[in-house]
Amino acid sequence: MKIGLISDTHGYLDEKVFKHFESCDEIWHAGDIGTVELADRLEAFKPFKAVYGNIDGQSLRIRYPEHLRFNCNGLNVWMTHIGGYPPKYNKFVKPELQNDTPDIFICGHSHILRIMTDPMLNKLLYLNPGAAGIQGFHKVKTLIRFDINEGNVQNMQVIELGKRG
Repeated sequence: MKIGLISDTHGYLDEKVFKHFESCDEIWHAGDIGTVELADRLEAFKPFKAVYGNIDGQSLRIRYPEHLRFNCNGLNVWMTHIGGYPPKYNKFVKPELQNDTPDIFICGHSHILRIMTDPMLNKLLYLNPGAAGIQGFHKVKTLIRFDINEGNVQNMQVIELGKRG
């Protein structure tokens, strides 16, 4: 299973996303989608999982959950928009992470690309794809692409779409 991970588009969708995610089986969006139209375009392109972010209006909040937990090829995945990062997790998600630790924890919100493991939480893999939109302080638009095969994450790739301006 090849996954394309994106976040913080804020209503802007770089056309290069379609080229970079062409080989993906699914696209996962970690919130701050921005518009229903953007979500529709990604849903029409590939199977799509998403959570809403703090800038997303009611039309996206009724369509996508705040937290999404699911299994993908043997890995327990939890995706939410505002979750912090190891070891500085959001105070609302930290107890849940400790009680029911996923294999992969995905967040957006910070606009900071991070790929790291948390040795305190059973080597949880933390992913934040940074921001793919043009709003925010980030300088480069980023995505992540990776494979999940038989319970293993493989072929992790950071994709830079170019400067946000």
